[in-house]
Amino acid sequence: MEEKGKIDVEDFLNDLGEYVNPGRARVYRLMGMTNVEHKGFGSTVVDIEGKEFIDLCAGYAVINAGHRHPRILGAVQQQMEHMGLSTKTMLSAGEVELARALAEITPGDLKRSFFCATGAEAVEVALKVARMYTGRTNFVAADNGFHGKTLGALSATGGGSYRDAFEPLIPGFTHVPFDDIEAMEEAVDEQTAAVILEPIQGEAGVVIPHPDYLPRVREICDRAGALLILDEVQTGIGRTGENFACEHYGVTPDIMTLAKALSGGMIPVGAAVARSEVLEVFDANPWIHSSTTGGNALACAAATAALQVLQEEDLAGQAQRKGVRVLERLEEMARRYPEVIQEVSGKGLLAGVRFTKPAGGLMIMAELYSRGVLVIPSLMNWTVMRIAPPLNIEEERLERGLDIVEEAVEYIRPDIEDM
Repeated sequence: MEEKGKIDVEDFLNDLGEYVNPGRARVYRLMGMTNVEHKGFGSTVVDIEGKEFIDLCAGYAVINAGHRHPRILGAVQQQMEHMGLSTKTMLSAGEVELARALAEITPGDLKRSFFCATGAEAVEVALKVARMYTGRTNFVAADNGFHGKTLGALSATGGGSYRDAFEPLIPGFTHVPFDDIEAMEEAVDEQTAAVILEPIQGEAGVVIPHPDYLPRVREICDRAGALLILDEVQTGIGRTGENFACEHYGVTPDIMTLAKALSGGMIPVGAAVARSEVLEVFDANPWIHSSTTGGNALACAAATAALQVLQEEDLAGQAQRKGVRVLERLEEMARRYPEVIQEVSGKGLLAGVRFTKPAGGLMIMAELYSRGVLVIPSLMNWTVMRIAPPLNIEEERLERGLDIVEEAVEYIRPDIEDM
């Protein structure tokens, strides 16, 4: 990378279009999001010219412990002195240490882990395991649920333009409205291998189910002999005010998928954590499904340190306490600017702001960017802006970020009213 302040942004965007993707370059130009990120620390991101941004997105809920958390960074640096990726021909101590740490904090009898690199890959593992364990091939998922963009995960994903170009997808997937227990009861039968859901739908715009929904789904799966897969890729690792969002509802799945914040945003890592008897399907042939980089030493060192930080710094508790304040502020804004904000939802430090006009989410995102605040859209519902900062963000910095959100809402109000 060139030295700080030496990148010509127009040349950079031209190269992005020529060598990576011209569509991305076009969108960045259109939204005025042309700063080149350079470094991050805590809840701050600094661009190549030295401009600081308040991070209220944490890389799509990846950097839960903040950018370059000293303990996680130290674990990675220490591991780099010894080995990065595994040879896959010898035993790996880090893999066992991480699996043990996950078994200690995951709910119920979730115990055995399969490690991979991404959330979509973890979902692929879960789907394959469910088919092997039950001998069935059908799945039930939710409308607007998001589980990734690989072929199996995309088949579970419930809508959006991501699917259209790849039809026909894997057969056997039925989608029902989220939080509709009657529809779920009707869809699940003796041919269902598993139900796969997000405990809280993130990409759909932070959609929170009725408190009885997941417990009822658990009962339906048990009656039908189907597995319950809960996708905690976005909601896990303290994001919603519990270590895992399913704990809000007292539900333990048969398989839980994790990624994003599992390594503290340091090294890509994913995991499918399951009941021991469920993952016994891999016992006869341990290599029937494998991942070359899954369980590598660097990822395991980062993830083990991130789980220690999660507990010792009470990141879930911080998310719960700060999340109350975030929702209070956002609900005040909704009351003050009803012509701009239609609805606010959230749990912990995962909040969604639904705007009254379809373009509202993108307008506010671009305006906040120009004011030095980073937020994220909802990929299945562009009307909703999400706020998901690092869980250990300083309260004063969080308040300043929310002040800027309110200033931006007031600024775009005339444009929203004229639409």
